[in-house]
Amino acid sequence: MDRALQIVSIIISIMLIIMILLQVKGGGLGTALFGGDSGGGIARTRRGLEKTLFQITIGLSVGFIAVAILAVALSR
Repeated sequence: MDRALQIVSIIISIMLIIMILLQVKGGGLGTALFGGDSGGGIARTRRGLEKTLFQITIGLSVGFIAVAILAVALSR
């Protein structure tokens, strides 16, 4: 069971990284890491595909945290 949780957490973390990088608009990795003049902020309205990517990212984050908590609980 412990091995399965490790595999699931690796898969979720890779998917989470991909989703976060897909959300970066108008720049690429440099803008994602160091900021830039993208003009975007937290208060910006998301629509369409951007909203879907954002919601999938939230779901993956919650799933990753749940798997991590489950792994700790089962290891005791």
